[in-house]
Amino acid sequence: MDDVEVRDLRYFVAVAEELHFGRAAEVLRIAQPALSKAIQRLERRLGVELFTRTSRSVALTSAGAALLEHGRHALNAIAVAVQAARRAGEATSIQLAMKPGGDAGLLSTLLQEYANHPGARQVDIMFHPGVERAALVRDGRADAALLYSPFESTDGLMTATLHVEDRVAVLPVGHRLADSMNISLDELDNDTFPRWFGRDDDGTGGPAISDVAELFPLVRLGRVVAVLPRSLAGLAGEGTVSVPVSDASPSAIVIGCRADDDRGPMRALMTAARSVSSD
Repeated sequence: MDDVEVRDLRYFVAVAEELHFGRAAEVLRIAQPALSKAIQRLERRLGVELFTRTSRSVALTSAGAALLEHGRHALNAIAVAVQAARRAGEATSIQLAMKPGGDAGLLSTLLQEYANHPGARQVDIMFHPGVERAALVRDGRADAALLYSPFESTDGLMTATLHVEDRVAVLPVGHRLADSMNISLDELDNDTFPRWFGRDDDGTGGPAISDVAELFPLVRLGRVVAVLPRSLAGLAGEGTVSVPVSDASPSAIVIGCRADDDRGPMRALMTAARSVSSD
């Protein structure tokens, strides 16, 4: 950035998010007068006013709103670049994010195959129950992740498919369809489905959950039903039944890393993944 220092941009974003110089100074752990001077210096450099200030309020100008939108992206890009440099120069292990139980039993085989590659590194597992594992890879907190496609976005990632499987309805044992050989999605139209944190509300009206560990007790109680990849449904346990759903699209477990991650250990990991694919 020719005219704007990263520190000043970080200061600006803090004030823009808090809309209060005192609170922003506390977040940044600097004195409020120093923060005010930094923002004034930034406004002089840019030649625009970023905030309108009164004795009682602080508000963004149109120029400030524009800088906030793009400034956040700039700070994120810098953070990713720093993370990438540190990993390339210092990392002795690879961070692999995954949902607990979300490997369909393939993780051990994958790690054994990867260990046979020259230059393979230790793989540390990051169990992350939510639906943001791809985001962990994009922002540099993880090097790779096991994802369920097409339900988790793989935009900007290079992927290799490990396993493709059908999906089943997970129902309480007393459900009206529990004894069916297979069912269709429209037969579940009147049932309650959970709402998954991190995804758009689909209007099901069910309880919000972040992981299958929260889901299965609700299924057993008859509060919700769910349609899941078969390997995840196998974790549901007693009090539930799994019934194939004939018209549910297949689910794939894929491993993903950043498309621009050209490090040798990552290339080896993706090669290993392709060689152990069960499909």
